[in-house]
Amino acid sequence: MGAQRNWVLRGTAATAGTALAVLAMTGCASSSKPAASSAATGGTASAAVAASGPAVVATADGAMGAILTDGAGRTLYLWLGDPSSTSMCTGQCATYWPPLLTSGAPTVGGMADSKLLATSKRADGTTQVTYAGHPVYYFSGDKTAGATDGQGKNAFGYLWWVVSPAGAGITSAGASPSATATAVRGY
Repeated sequence: MGAQRNWVLRGTAATAGTALAVLAMTGCASSSKPAASSAATGGTASAAVAASGPAVVATADGAMGAILTDGAGRTLYLWLGDPSSTSMCTGQCATYWPPLLTSGAPTVGGMADSKLLATSKRADGTTQVTYAGHPVYYFSGDKTAGATDGQGKNAFGYLWWVVSPAGAGITSAGASPSATATAVRGY
């Protein structure tokens, strides 16, 4: 009976070891993608995160002049792939370019114009903020407030531009030549 008990214990330990190895590999594989919840905290974002309240669209001054940001100073972008106020950026696109979501009526700060602010329903039922008729997004590559690393990127078939307080994409002023010339697939 002692030998049988040792065999069961060894089998249990082996199964537990295998399970831990699988968990470790899974954790390592998924750690290469940014966490979805970080969109709400100002870090990188991998997917849209449910809004926890009304979104704020504000402005900040930088190398490109006044640009739209969220209430925490994170840069907002528009995508030329959106032909209307309804977002076409879903799935993998929304992983790298998370939408600015809101629950409740969004508000403005700084030089943002409340008359240009609206919302649109996304395919997944969430509510995305629009500005001057364009859905607005973050770029997952922007690591800090005020970063504009998504400026001029060609991703998912169209260009991404930082947004001016007037609601237009800022296509050249202050944009680095390398940013506007960079063509990438997805990121």
